[in-house]
Amino acid sequence: MIIVPYSIHYKEIWDDFARMSKNATFLLQRDFMDYHADRFFDCSLLIYEGELSGTETPSPDSADGLKALFPANWVEAERTVYSHQGLTYGGLIMGVGITQQEVLEIMQAVMRYYRDMLQAVKVYYKPIPYIYSPYPTGEDLYAIFRAGATLKCRGVSSVVALQHQLRMRTLRQRQAKKAIDNNFYIDRVMESDREGISQYWQILAQVLAAHNARPVHSEEEIQLLMSRFPREIRLFVVKREERITAGILVFLTHQVAHVQYIAAGAEGREFGALDLLFTHLINDRYKQMEFLDFGISTENGGEVLNTGLIFQKEGFGGRAVCYDCYEVDLLNPVINRMAGTPPNAEEEAVKFLDLKAINDSFEPHLTQAIERVLQSGRYLLGEANRQFEEQFARYCGVRHCVLVANGMDALTLILRAEKLRGGWADGDEVIVPANTFIATILAIEEAGLTPVLCEPSLKDYLIDTEAMCKLLTARTRAVLPVHLYGRVCRMETINPWAADHGLKVIEDAAQAHGAQYQGRRAGHLGDAAAFSFYPGKNLGALGDAGCVTTDDDQLADMVRMMANYGSSEKYVNLYRGINSRTDEIQAAVLGVKLPRLDEDNARRRQIAALYSAGIQNPLITLPSLPKQAEEHVFYVYPVRCPAREQLQAYLKAHGIHTLIHYPIPPHKQKAYAAWNDRRLPVTERIHREILSLPISPLLTEAQVQRIIRLLNTFNVEL
Repeated sequence: MIIVPYSIHYKEIWDDFARMSKNATFLLQRDFMDYHADRFFDCSLLIYEGELSGTETPSPDSADGLKALFPANWVEAERTVYSHQGLTYGGLIMGVGITQQEVLEIMQAVMRYYRDMLQAVKVYYKPIPYIYSPYPTGEDLYAIFRAGATLKCRGVSSVVALQHQLRMRTLRQRQAKKAIDNNFYIDRVMESDREGISQYWQILAQVLAAHNARPVHSEEEIQLLMSRFPREIRLFVVKREERITAGILVFLTHQVAHVQYIAAGAEGREFGALDLLFTHLINDRYKQMEFLDFGISTENGGEVLNTGLIFQKEGFGGRAVCYDCYEVDLLNPVINRMAGTPPNAEEEAVKFLDLKAINDSFEPHLTQAIERVLQSGRYLLGEANRQFEEQFARYCGVRHCVLVANGMDALTLILRAEKLRGGWADGDEVIVPANTFIATILAIEEAGLTPVLCEPSLKDYLIDTEAMCKLLTARTRAVLPVHLYGRVCRMETINPWAADHGLKVIEDAAQAHGAQYQGRRAGHLGDAAAFSFYPGKNLGALGDAGCVTTDDDQLADMVRMMANYGSSEKYVNLYRGINSRTDEIQAAVLGVKLPRLDEDNARRRQIAALYSAGIQNPLITLPSLPKQAEEHVFYVYPVRCPAREQLQAYLKAHGIHTLIHYPIPPHKQKAYAAWNDRRLPVTERIHREILSLPISPLLTEAQVQRIIRLLNTFNVEL
């Protein structure tokens, strides 16, 4: 389908098509719709045959290939499209020869257009009641059902079928006769009769005020509309001695006369003025038409019936017709499948990280390892712990690996040990990047130290070494570089600087399992390092786990004891420790996964290379790549976009799940209210714009290319 936004150049084509369509009415002709342009933001569409990716816009001089029209308005504050707001109803206007499958495809194209181009999240759809169509149809209702629509509200109107009238109640006939007997008569107020319109409007205003309501149009607007549309909009009143006592406005739409703004003063109500008027419209004025519609008789979105009003309308032979409004969630992935799934279509959702699929890929070895632990009868500090500590120490190239409960504990224990043996005072300072996950900050404070926030580099999101050097004070005791997103920090600058000033270098390697820097792995690039084995990491357990790696024998012994209540011998406590241990099942799981870590990291690099080569969208900033590929293991692939929320919603609507690492920087968290007035513009920009794309090693080439195509077609006005 080719989607063309409506403009005044397409006015004649629109009206010609509407007149020949299955279901359009006068209310959906452009003159009437354009009259409301100052009140609503029109986002109507013309839908043509052809490819959606077509570059040539159909000519406004030709209706060739025009299949349907979609009247709609846009409310930006709500990110919602209404079809058609301000009118009695709207909905897809269809050609006579259209098929159900074509309507499905058209509605899908329309929903996708609003979702992708306007970044809309909802469509409110008000279908035309099909009794009013010369070709009764329901294709669009089936289409919105396929789009996952829900009924939002329901209004009930009373309609007289003029060619198949029910018997008028005696009470209504008597009231009409009563009006005649008391010298009431019917007149039509012409569009030029400003005095007559004003008299009627005063009665209407009084009636609505009594019900705490007001008309949609003003008196001046009604005069203008009657002048512009004298054939379609007519005002009928009931008079007595030249006084207007009651009246209604009638909108004529093909074979339907819509009654609007029913009003009667006290005198008119007493003597049955409206009964006289409705009897005249039914029996004389519009008897050649198909329907007389008395208008909605429900309130509060259909939750309340005005039973008295309905009783009166039904007295003229009225029957109920529902005016429904449906809500379509444009972020529902079902929209991608509503017209059917074409051959080889890639419509399945792409999870950010499918942990079950990853764990399944290690079977049956994972289950076997867990069963061995269960059968061993040793569930803490056993053989699985010992084996993995040896394996991971050897992998990182260090002498010691100490398993603990999680990554935050690993950092805390390192800092507490260094503080204790180095004689650091409470409140001494540790320099840390400001854009890290809050656990890094919490660990520093848990150790009784003061985090000093350093801005990162906007180029690679790692600690800015120039800014780091400027933060040195007499109380600085350590620097804590975070290998964020899987990329190793510039250790050739950090280590010599730290050594010159007698500082400890403690790596936060929680996201950098397997990354290498100048021939050494993360975890062996400072005095000590902390790892997390949270399930979503490149090397993840089935629950929480972490470790400390170091070449320092004394530090390793202290961390091991402090993680076990400060004890190396049962009931003998050398330090004030904590309980921080990895259970045997998690250690066994990690032992199964470690041998494949380099292979999985290589696959992540391949996916990152495809992203970096394929994504070409000026709205999206890609991460910089290191000179040596092994310096990055792409725990996440972070892009930046000034319209991040729209981009994330757009991808989600197409079944692509993403995450934000991280939406709120630590210094803006409520937990650190005392820091909230700090200005760290680079950090804040990163947290405002960053978005992580799927980069699981199990992603297929087709999924990666699908994500790239979607990113390249994303667009939004900033």
